[in-house]
Amino acid sequence: MMKSNRLQQFLIPLLAVLLGMIAGSIVMLASGYNPIAGFGALVYGAFGDTYYIGETIRQTTPYILTGLAVAFAFRTGLFNIGVEGQLIVGWLAAVWVGVSFDLPKIIHLPLALLAAALAGALWGLIPGVLKAYLKVHEVIITIMMNYIALHVTNAIIRSVLSDEGFKSKPVKESASLHSDFFDAITHHSTMHYGIFIAVAAAFVMWFLLERTTKGFELRAVGFNQHASQYAGMNVRANIILAMVISGAFAGVAGAMEGLGTFGNISTKAGFTGLGFDGIAVALIGGNNAFGILLSALLFGALKVGALEMPSSAGVPTELVDIIIALIIFFVASSYMIRWLLSRWQKGAE
Repeated sequence: MMKSNRLQQFLIPLLAVLLGMIAGSIVMLASGYNPIAGFGALVYGAFGDTYYIGETIRQTTPYILTGLAVAFAFRTGLFNIGVEGQLIVGWLAAVWVGVSFDLPKIIHLPLALLAAALAGALWGLIPGVLKAYLKVHEVIITIMMNYIALHVTNAIIRSVLSDEGFKSKPVKESASLHSDFFDAITHHSTMHYGIFIAVAAAFVMWFLLERTTKGFELRAVGFNQHASQYAGMNVRANIILAMVISGAFAGVAGAMEGLGTFGNISTKAGFTGLGFDGIAVALIGGNNAFGILLSALLFGALKVGALEMPSSAGVPTELVDIIIALIIFFVASSYMIRWLLSRWQKGAE
């Protein structure tokens, strides 16, 4: 039975992706586009040469961390919709440290990453405390805090970090994640050392939740708060800790953009979308650290590969968003896929 459940956990996201791509092919056909040419251009745009591979890995990096942030909250019984805001404040904190200090790289870069994690953790602490002590639903408060993060960071950029009014100075080399090695082997892509941090973060999440007593407590509180309290666990403290850790993952995702991809921070007219896409990454990854690595790679490939579709196949990039939405739909409809799999297994018996 356990083996069957594990097989289903692997098959359901895979089937959801396949069904989403099939549905996307139908949409392309109905719109007058060739789905074979469209998907061919997408694959080439994601993995066709070393430059595209570098860009795909760079896009995958923040997706891993936002997926981990959402998944960590899910695994502990919470729904963190505030990953977007936590990412933005983490981005701001990392760039502020990266711009403001002259330190050796061995100190400066870790300090900037730590600042990002602490900023994201603080932005997660507030809804955690409100949830734990006042029973305020975390979905409502985290959504509202996304807007607070967006507009407060814009104001700070204009008044503190920027000489131009809309963009900060570049972070100093001692705080940068830029890699000359990756730049050389990927023909000047924006791939950076952040991918190693993202993979390490996935290992940290797995180890914390699956191999530590505190991780067991966090998961137990997520399953049943009343039973956990009866067993002597501090439910309030664990709710707050779960939101703090989730926010820290999101803050580090912001550091990947501020210290790696862009090397600065600029004012934003709207959200980056990375935090909201992290929800889909977590769902497709089954809220599992290893699954999130794969689903983040899928999303990175879709986002980067989509840029090749208009020029090579004449397919608008908006269709990629439709395919992603269809994949999420089928993941959300996992009950239907699970029912079909169980019927197929019974028939096979």
